[in-house]
Amino acid sequence: MLTPVILSGGTGTRLWPLSREVYPKQFLPLVTERTMLQDTVLRFAGLPEVGQPLVVCNEDHRFMVAEQLRQAGCPVRAILLEPVGRNTAPALAVAALQAQRAGGDPVLLVLPADHSIIDAETFRGSVVVGDELARSGKLVTFGIVPDTPEIGYGYIRAGERLEYAHHLSAVATSDTAAFQVAEFVEKPDLATAEGYLNSGDYYWNSGMFMCLASRYLEELEKFAPEMLACCCEALDKAQRDLDFVRLDAEAFAACPKDSIDCAVMEKTTDAVVIPLDAGWSDVGSWSALWEIGQADGAGNVLRGDVLTEDAHNCYLHSSGRLIAAVGLRDHVVVETADAVLVAARDRVQDVKAIVAQLNKQGRGEALLHRRVNRPWGSYECIDQSERFQVKRISVHPGASLSLQKHQHRAEHWVVVKGTARITKDGESFTLLENQSTYIPLGVIHRLENPGNIPLELIEVQSGSYLGEDDIVRFEDSYGRG
Repeated sequence: MLTPVILSGGTGTRLWPLSREVYPKQFLPLVTERTMLQDTVLRFAGLPEVGQPLVVCNEDHRFMVAEQLRQAGCPVRAILLEPVGRNTAPALAVAALQAQRAGGDPVLLVLPADHSIIDAETFRGSVVVGDELARSGKLVTFGIVPDTPEIGYGYIRAGERLEYAHHLSAVATSDTAAFQVAEFVEKPDLATAEGYLNSGDYYWNSGMFMCLASRYLEELEKFAPEMLACCCEALDKAQRDLDFVRLDAEAFAACPKDSIDCAVMEKTTDAVVIPLDAGWSDVGSWSALWEIGQADGAGNVLRGDVLTEDAHNCYLHSSGRLIAAVGLRDHVVVETADAVLVAARDRVQDVKAIVAQLNKQGRGEALLHRRVNRPWGSYECIDQSERFQVKRISVHPGASLSLQKHQHRAEHWVVVKGTARITKDGESFTLLENQSTYIPLGVIHRLENPGNIPLELIEVQSGSYLGEDDIVRFEDSYGRG
C-alpha cells in the first residue's frame, strides 16, 4: 500500500499579500480553481493501491487543512499537528511512526503541499517507478529536469544508472530512468548553475521523496538518533483531538531542526534520483506564477477583474477591486482587500523585505487577511476606529461559535441572511433576517446556525479594547482554549 504524506507546515512570505502567516500559499487557489493543498491530494488519484494520506501541519492551520480536504472529497488517515516547526525530517519521522503504528510498512510518498505539477500523468508514472525502487529498500527523490540555470534551488548530481524490474502499470513507461545519487549540492552561483545545466548530470532538488516507513526510520536512527527519540516521545505522548493527532509540545520542541535531505538523504548510501519533467514549480514567487500561468497575446497573466492597455509581460491579480494597468512592462500587481503590491517582476524576491517591515511595525497585514477563516465559518472587518469595529460574520450550516464572554467589549448583532440561534445569560432564542440583539460586556453568549444555509450577520463591537484575544471560552466544539 502506498501512503501519501503531505507536508503542509509552511508559512511562506514571498507571495504576500495573498499569502499570510496564518493563511499561507498552500491554502490559496493560485494555479487552478482549487487550492494548492487540494491539487496536491488530487494529484495521486489514479495511482494503484493508494491509501488515505497522512498530513503534517502547523497547529494553527488544522481547521483549514481539514475543511479543504473535506471539500476535495479526500478523507485522511490522520492530521498530525506540529506545536512548533522543526523542518521536514522530524515531520516525516512522526508520519512514518504513525503509519507503522497503524499496521504494516507502507511506502511513503512525501509531497509538499505547495508545489504545482502541470503534467500529473507523467508524475504518476514516475511515482510507480519510485514505488518499485522504494520497496527494494531505496530512498527515492525526484530530480526536476532543469531548463534554466536556476540559482534559487539546490541540485542533485546523478551517478550510475540503475536497473529495475519494470513491473510497471498503465500509468508508467518503461523508459523512466533512475540513478544512484552521487551528491546533493547547495544553491550555486550563476556560472556554476550554467555548468550544471550544460553537463546534463544535475537536477533541481524537488523536496519530494519515496521510501518504506521502516527504511526512513532505520536511516534516521543511524544518522540522527536524538531526532528519532524526540519524535517517538512526541507521538507516544500525543493526544487525539477530534480528527487530529496533537504531538506533545515539550518533546517535539526538544527535537533538532533539520531537513530530510540533510538528516538522511545526503548521508545514506541508498539514495536514488528519478528525473522528472512534468511542469513542476515550487511557486516560490510571483514571477514563478507568471512563468506557469496562461498568458494572453501580450504576455500578461491575468487573474480576477483586470483591464489592460499597452501592458506587456505582467502578472496582474485582483482579489476584488478592478485593476486597470496602462503602459506597464514586466511588473507584478496583486490586489487584496487591505493591501496592494506593485513590484518589478525581477524584484519580487524582495517582497519578504516588505513583510519584515510589516512585522517590525507590528502591523496585522503580515499575519491575517481582512477575511479570517474559522472552523465555524469566517469573519471580515468592514470598518474600525478607536472604540468600535464592524464585522461581517458567516457561520456554516449546523456550526456554532464557542460559549464565551468578553471583558472589554459589547456587541450588537444584526441578521441579514439565514437563521441565528442565540444563547445569552442562559436564555436561548431565535433571530430571523432583519432582527437584532445586543450582547452587553461580560455577558456569557453563543451564536449558532441551526439552518441549512449559511448564516450572515453584521456585528458592531464597541469598547475599550477590540482585540481577538478578548475571549473567555467556557465551551467549544473545536477544542480551543
